[in-house]
Amino acid sequence: MPADSLPTAIMTLPLNLFRRPRWRTLVLLALLLASLLWPIEHLATRYYRERVAEQSAQTLELYVANLRGTLRRYEALPHIMGDLPALRGALRAAEDADSVNAANQLLDRVRRQSGADVIYLMNPAGLTLAASNWSEYDAFVGRNFAFRPYFREALAGRPAQFFGLGTTSGKRGYYFATAVRDGHEVLGVLVVKVDLDHTETLLGSTPEQLLVTDAQGVVILTSRPEWRFRATRELSAAERAEIAANLPYPTQQPQPLALGNQDWLRQSQLLAETGWTANILAPRSLVERPVQSVVAIAAATLLAILLLLAVWLQRRRHLLERLALDARARQELEQRVAERTEDLLALTERLKQEVLEREQAQQELVSAQDELVQAGKLSALGTMSASISHELNQPLAAIRSYADNAGVLLDHGRVDEARGNLKLISELTARMASIISHLKAFARRDRKAPESVALQPALDDALALLASQRRALQVELLRDLPDATLWVQAGETRLRQVLGNLLSNAFDALGDKAPPRRLWLSAQTLADGRVSLSLRDNGPGFTAEALARAREPFFTTKTTARGLGLGLAICDTLTRALGGELLLANHPAGGALVTLNLLPADTGIGTQSPEDCP
Repeated sequence: MPADSLPTAIMTLPLNLFRRPRWRTLVLLALLLASLLWPIEHLATRYYRERVAEQSAQTLELYVANLRGTLRRYEALPHIMGDLPALRGALRAAEDADSVNAANQLLDRVRRQSGADVIYLMNPAGLTLAASNWSEYDAFVGRNFAFRPYFREALAGRPAQFFGLGTTSGKRGYYFATAVRDGHEVLGVLVVKVDLDHTETLLGSTPEQLLVTDAQGVVILTSRPEWRFRATRELSAAERAEIAANLPYPTQQPQPLALGNQDWLRQSQLLAETGWTANILAPRSLVERPVQSVVAIAAATLLAILLLLAVWLQRRRHLLERLALDARARQELEQRVAERTEDLLALTERLKQEVLEREQAQQELVSAQDELVQAGKLSALGTMSASISHELNQPLAAIRSYADNAGVLLDHGRVDEARGNLKLISELTARMASIISHLKAFARRDRKAPESVALQPALDDALALLASQRRALQVELLRDLPDATLWVQAGETRLRQVLGNLLSNAFDALGDKAPPRRLWLSAQTLADGRVSLSLRDNGPGFTAEALARAREPFFTTKTTARGLGLGLAICDTLTRALGGELLLANHPAGGALVTLNLLPADTGIGTQSPEDCP
């Protein structure tokens, strides 16, 4: 608080405070202390001025170091790139599109890696042949920059630096240029443009203002856009002519910028390598505001001392007021409790309603679950009936073939052969019963211990079952099976069921192919002891969709009259139940390749498993 406001504050005190001598003493003491406000203000001003100056100097030093680092990072880049063969080739063969394109790609790659704004290559006439922005709408390719001073200095063999506003992009940048030489011959000029826009944002939202001027005293970098490209001093005629010739600014007549020294605390630092001067302007308010705060605190302290007695005199009245406030607060509290009670009652009613709604929803959920269980049972029955239908197709076809043959044999009086066909029909009906029993057990997820089963007899049995189909298709069977019997862990019915489905699928695939039709069967023992059976045909093979979905139930590439899409699904399930694996692929020479890997078993005493007994 200013010293002249203290008498006014003292006059506002109650009159009865001055009726006793002790109040006169307090007033005299207050006047004495008020005289100390001026030296306090002077000391605070000097302290905060030095503090702001120190902070500004540190900020300016950091900014200048960052600016110098940015410029020095790209200073040597044109000299390094000038020795690249791709750039020399583009300058020597400007009419070769491949050479120019290679130079464009190289400049773009270096620009992205280095962070430069633009890199471009000019011939001795100043025409840009290649540029890193060749693919952009404002590309430099085809533009002539011979009027720029950096081009003239670089062409003369001197490293050139220049700050200016891009005539094409309209963006500010600092240019480094050097001559591209082949021995003593100057082939062209390579220019690297650095974007300096980001350096203006280094101070962020601080009250200090950045101001960088070039050798002509024109502001080129500043944290206040309205100061940009304005002259901080009077320009001479030679300087104005140079500006008109080089066009470093968007205007040829920079307007003056008047900065009042009474408003700013300025610190400057010269960048000798560029001729720039970096200035940081701290507003005087950074000093005035804390000084005013110190003076206000000192005045408030004095005023607080004087008001302590007045506060004591008001305690009794405050006590009465506090009692009244307590009564009023108690009444408001009771009202709030009543309102909260009403809210709780309403909430209880809503909760009851929600409980009733949830109970009803729970009942509906239970009903829906029952319906889903019933639907699952019906789906399981449908799947099981479809599986039985699919697995009985082959025995039924064989029974029909044997029955027809038996009739023909009886017509010719060949009773013994007819009796043999009837015996085979009886065995097939027993197998059908075994298949049905196995599918029922599979539907119940019953587990049967694997038996030792001979692989070759089971394969021969499956081929015999499909012999009529093989003869009708004229399929040439090529075997590569070992002479020694291979024993695997499986059930006879399950193994024949898997082999029959795999062979049937192979014959169906070959049915769509013109002769010759071939089926290769090979078996071997793998290094891990498992027995591997491979079935390969020369049919069309698996499609990508078939390989992805072949193991899904009811997926088929056949018509609905030829298959249900359960064969491979059942084979895969049975194989995994036996501890084996079923692999589907396409052979490199064409056709499908199905590999059945089964666990080995000890040598058995027969080829029939207990699961085959109906």
